Amino acid sequence: MQKGKKENRREEVIDVCEKLYQEKNFTDITIKEIGSKTSFTRTSIYNYFLNKEEIFLALLKREYQKWQVDLQQMLDQDQLTLESFADQLATSLAKRPALLKILSSNFTDLDIASRMENLIDFKESFGSSLQMVDKLLQKFFTEMTEADRQHFLFAFFPFIFGVYPYTVVTDKQKEAMAAAKVPYVYLSLHDIVENCILTLLRKDY
Repeated sequence: MQKGKKENRREEVIDVCEKLYQEKNFTDITIKEIGSKTSFTRTSIYNYFLNKEEIFLALLKREYQKWQVDLQQMLDQDQLTLESFADQLATSLAKRPALLKILSSNFTDLDIASRMENLIDFKESFGSSLQMVDKLLQKFFTEMTEADRQHFLFAFFPFIFGVYPYTVVTDKQKEAMAAAKVPYVYLSLHDIVENCILTLLRKDY
């Protein structure tokens, strides 16, 4: 099979997976269902992916690559205030709900079930995102030391892994919170990420 055709089919599988993930949970999606929505046979999926987890890992990698496009656009700017930096970085993540949903709900499953070579390939993409955020800090917050930047990175990236459930709340969850008298404030994905960034960068950098 030609390389271009193989890559197109692989992307088609990832596209179908992404659309299903907008409507269903990870556990409810099957290879059979994904195959029923592609232009080729279900068994052909196994030419590109070992299992469902590897499809989701490929989706996650693609989401990181799309995020990197926005990070590069931030890097291309001459200057950013703290507020503009926080707003733009939060906006870039608010555009990636699939990334945040996978990280918060299913990443351990992908890690366990994926082949090492695919996991390494993904980790390289993740590492590039980490490095790009570090470059942003170096460019726009020049007074930050390496230790300061490490503090931000290893607070912010773990935060990303857990933020999704706090921003997507079902009516049932809201009803339960109200009945339990939990004083919960419902914030948008952008706002909760922006608040985190501002808190971490509160020093006068």
